Amino acid sequence: MLAKIVVLLCCLQALPNVPANAGNVIHVAVDGLRSDNGQVVCSLYVSADGFPKDEKKTIARTTSRIDHRHANCSFFGIQPGAYAIAVFHDENSNNRLDTNFLGIPREGVGASNNAKGHFGPPKFNDAAVAYSGGRMDLKIVIAYL
Repeated sequence: MLAKIVVLLCCLQALPNVPANAGNVIHVAVDGLRSDNGQVVCSLYVSADGFPKDEKKTIARTTSRIDHRHANCSFFGIQPGAYAIAVFHDENSNNRLDTNFLGIPREGVGASNNAKGHFGPPKFNDAAVAYSGGRMDLKIVIAYL
């Protein structure tokens, strides 16, 4: 028994340093998907700059598999602040939102607060959520235009 404890302590010491804010997580449940095809792409933004389309302006981006028309995305190690999340149903798994010639999405889209745009994407301020740390659970319902 003592040998097992020593081995466990040895292994725990070998783990990489975990940031102090590692317990901070924003968890997003994504519903309203029309199929299990492809994946869901979730992007976290800290400002209106680039929201919701420019993936280069995200501070974090993750993908999730779809199971029974539901997906989950999580962002770990997030500092307190205001954030907006954009999601889309990447039905063909090409890691980009497919649009028609007018720029209207061919795949499902959504944003935190289930914010909707008027003749375009939602505004950052409409989608922004105040995050104070710890665990935050959000739900986003995908819309197909």
